[in-house]
Amino acid sequence: MWRQIEKIAADVKPKFRVLVIANQKGGVGKTTTAINLGTALAAVGERVLIMDLDPQGNASTGLGLSRQERKITTYEVLTDAATIAEAIVATKIPGLSLVPSTRDLSGAEPELMSQPRRNFRLRDAFEAFAATDPGITYVLIDCPPALTLLTINAMVAADAVVVPLVCEFFPLEGLSQLVSTIELVRGGLNPKLAIQGVVLTMFDKRNTLTEQVAADVRAHFGDKVYQTVIPRNVRVSEAPSHGLPALIYDVKCPGSQAYIKLAAELIQRERQLNHMAA
Repeated sequence: MWRQIEKIAADVKPKFRVLVIANQKGGVGKTTTAINLGTALAAVGERVLIMDLDPQGNASTGLGLSRQERKITTYEVLTDAATIAEAIVATKIPGLSLVPSTRDLSGAEPELMSQPRRNFRLRDAFEAFAATDPGITYVLIDCPPALTLLTINAMVAADAVVVPLVCEFFPLEGLSQLVSTIELVRGGLNPKLAIQGVVLTMFDKRNTLTEQVAADVRAHFGDKVYQTVIPRNVRVSEAPSHGLPALIYDVKCPGSQAYIKLAAELIQRERQLNHMAA
């Protein structure tokens, strides 16, 4: 599997791509997907930056960064107190870096509401970061479980959205609201924004509802839904308590293997986009 994904990655040679991991529902696997997808991409030679845009800071914790180590965060980036380059910290995974988050980020939204270009703060920060030629190929933004100004900033700055979705009724019901938000952002703030894919998480094939919801999502979104599904897996749930991605904690577990396949599928889609643009 690693050799297969390495070959695909070598063919792609992606430019600086910003992918938002978003869903306004909590508990659907956004942070888990950001951490493990980023780790899988870094493992095949990509240079990946994860931006923790959730005030809970779970992506930062899941990558082993203590609260005391989070000196410069996404709060400072959004409020123009620091640049992305100044906020970046290394992780334990070669090729994977992080812009961390703390609870201070929850205060950014009211501060920005009266500020000019409040929806473009993150885009402006990324444009300045790109000018430094950082050598990053993918940025994954882990968003909060709400459609707030933070999420809007992420979508305005992004090339595409990756949507984790648990195969249950309520997350499916809320998906239409997320799609509407993406359409609004595309219509007025970021015309290039697209849905890169919908990933079905915490998949339990023994559950009839899981299969029904998966079929409904595939019928509605077609090939936007990744073929790879992420199974419910205890080892994936345990990994964050050790400050490690599941791929480092237990690479052989079914959840880790699924994220490796998801990374290969994502890179394959990026290759197709590159060919279409050429």
